[in-house]
Amino acid sequence: MANALHDRGFQKGDRLCVYLANRIELIDIFIACVKLGVIFVPINILYRGREIEHIVGDAEPRAVITESDLLSSADESRPGEILDGETAAAIIYTSGTTGRSKGAILTHNNFMNNSVNLLASWQITHDDRFLLPLPLFHVHALGNGLHCWLMSGCRMRLLERFDHRSAAAEFIDFQPTLFFGVPTIYVRLLEYPPEIARKMRLFVSGSAALPIRVFEEFRERFGHTILERYGMTEAFMIMSNPYIGERRAGAVGFPMPGVSVRIVEGELLVRSPTLFAGYWRNEAATRAAFEDGWFKTGDLASLSDDGYYTLLGRKSDLIISGGFNIYPREIEELLAEQPGVREAAVVGVPDDVRGEVPVAYIVGDASAVDLERACRE
Repeated sequence: MANALHDRGFQKGDRLCVYLANRIELIDIFIACVKLGVIFVPINILYRGREIEHIVGDAEPRAVITESDLLSSADESRPGEILDGETAAAIIYTSGTTGRSKGAILTHNNFMNNSVNLLASWQITHDDRFLLPLPLFHVHALGNGLHCWLMSGCRMRLLERFDHRSAAAEFIDFQPTLFFGVPTIYVRLLEYPPEIARKMRLFVSGSAALPIRVFEEFRERFGHTILERYGMTEAFMIMSNPYIGERRAGAVGFPMPGVSVRIVEGELLVRSPTLFAGYWRNEAATRAAFEDGWFKTGDLASLSDDGYYTLLGRKSDLIISGGFNIYPREIEELLAEQPGVREAAVVGVPDDVRGEVPVAYIVGDASAVDLERACRE
């Protein structure tokens, strides 16, 4: 695959956008990029024209790979590109509510340090059987899942997506010992028989807050205490409940090895070897994200007397639904372009399954059916 990219003119520092659902070829493409020093730019497969156009226009890739444009090469020689730890490995697009999505530059050292932390902290070894249902365009699956597999040598089964209709059968057939999920998935797992956890060693939850009710019901049903951790695209994993010790409901535990945190006016700030190199071609946003060398997470947090951190919410109005970030301003801008809409405001409301869902308030005489169709398209 690396030679196929080389044959198409790719060189170190070029960007490659990839618009693919989970599949073996996606892993091959990522590893090929790592070998060549090509910067891997995954695109959320839920994105449509507006979002895709922005990412492609900003990243300026040499190519965009989709299902209809998979590569191959008969050349089996190993590429000889010289790289170092500070070389950019990927650009993952993320944003708040103050503008278009920004590309977080993640280096080889970022990925490596995060992976070493996870293998040590969660005791992941080659003996594990790892079931991964999360999308590889997200740092949760790419930075945590894929790299834990690559560095531990464990056996992994990668699912195209989590499908609640077939997930129980996947558990029973594969008999995993390790599973990474988002809270929405754990809500669904509560519908399954206890047999799915027969061989399980560790369930990990992240990307959104795990409801205390789900935490407690899961432990009662399966006999396993979910390990909740906290991270973000710009910093990989920041905190985790302990593998050995109390995994506290509603808390995200302690800073990962090598990670320093502090709370300033309620906001959590971070220093870490896993911290991103900055936003792609956006020096103003990079400067605004830091304060005296500390990255401002935008998350509000508290610290207990015995050292456990708890997240209290976002400083902004970012909506996290099923582990995915939804940016109100992007939806508002789209709605405001539709005929009959004078004003639009989008907020998150609590949802038992997805944690939050966006709700739009409209001033005007536009049809709700037409607006829903515009959003889906």
